[in-house]
Amino acid sequence: MQVERFYLGCLAHASYVVHDAGEAAVIDPQRDVDLYLDEAKKLGVRIRWVIETHLHADFVSGHLELANRTGATICLGAQAGAEFAHRDLHDGDELLLGQGRLRILSTPGHTEESICIVVLPDVCVFTGDTLLIGDVGRPDLSPTRTPRELAALLYDSLHQKLLKLPDSTVVYPAHGAGSLCGKQMSSDASSTIGRERANNYALQASTREQFVELLTADMAQKPAYFLDEVERNRSGAAPLEELEPIRDLLPGEVEEMHTAGMVVLDTRPVNQFAAAHVPGSINVALGGQFASWAARVLGGVETRVVLVAEDESAVRESRMRLARVGIEHVAGYLAGGMYGWIQAGKPVQPLDQISARELGPWMESQARSTTLVDVRERSELANGVIPGSVSIPLPQLQKRLGEIDAGTTVLVHCKGGYRSTIAASILQAAGFPKVGNLSGGYDAWKLTGSGL
Repeated sequence: MQVERFYLGCLAHASYVVHDAGEAAVIDPQRDVDLYLDEAKKLGVRIRWVIETHLHADFVSGHLELANRTGATICLGAQAGAEFAHRDLHDGDELLLGQGRLRILSTPGHTEESICIVVLPDVCVFTGDTLLIGDVGRPDLSPTRTPRELAALLYDSLHQKLLKLPDSTVVYPAHGAGSLCGKQMSSDASSTIGRERANNYALQASTREQFVELLTADMAQKPAYFLDEVERNRSGAAPLEELEPIRDLLPGEVEEMHTAGMVVLDTRPVNQFAAAHVPGSINVALGGQFASWAARVLGGVETRVVLVAEDESAVRESRMRLARVGIEHVAGYLAGGMYGWIQAGKPVQPLDQISARELGPWMESQARSTTLVDVRERSELANGVIPGSVSIPLPQLQKRLGEIDAGTTVLVHCKGGYRSTIAASILQAAGFPKVGNLSGGYDAWKLTGSGL
């Protein structure tokens, strides 16, 4: 049995093609499925099974399109309540694959329908979000059970199912570092049961009660769009080719759409956005964890978007990544980009970029009429803070704008500058007249040895 791993850095998502003797199973597919079809063709295998370890909350899966294009059977945990043709999987079920077998473990806890998939004879296990490398899945994705109830189920699943496997069993999770589905995930591609037993912080809890307390204390806020993604995956997403066509828009059309309430989403790099952008536009740069942050900042599936991008290639990439998180209503893109906007005589807005070495003198020049906002997560503050800063994590910013004095110059920072530019664009779009971004963020400030 051979395993091919596909990693989508934008969502910190891992999917897999498992194949043997001419047959393959695709586990936890991303929405754009051509890569699995290409891989199957290259390997000379037929995709027989499409298996979901659970109904994912942080991305839209391509299981339905992949099954329709290959004739494969979609398989999910029996409690998923899927609304399309599929096979329910129960604890102990086995799926034949070539000359091998896949055994199903029912492992509720991250979600109620979560399963893990063991390649017999205990060679490796696909753990979904039940067991991550260095972590376990967050226990707050059920509409009917409390996080404490799910955490208790997860403890049992780990200790009664997964940790019963041999220590040499290779672990392949569905997510890595940067995902919203855990707290302390590693960037490693794989691990083993023995290594996780020894090193995974969550597995060090000696009792179920300790485990529950550990998992439910200081959980990061669940993004609002998660429930939309679960329901989309339960019903099955439409093929990408059925999405409304994206068209080029004249500057005047973009202006009218923005006035009517559409979001102008600028996906250009931070420095380009800072130099000049459409007033009121939101910047989520394509180079970072674009899809995740776009969904968290813009909201769910009903959001309507107009794109500003570097070029048409970036437009296509932006559109694809948005579709992966369920944002499908992209009305079009600004023809000619910012050059076309400026040529049309439309107004532009800059964003001040303040270097770490300039921070002290700059704040003194403002006569201390500055509000310094730290948009890192609370867990990051243990690494240090800039004196005088106010902590408002980026996911909470839009709901807490009233806590910021709009009469001051608002200077925003994060760890490295990506999130703070998103935050600064939100503040500008909300009408804050004086906004700046600390270039390089806290890391740059710390390297300078600065103090205020």
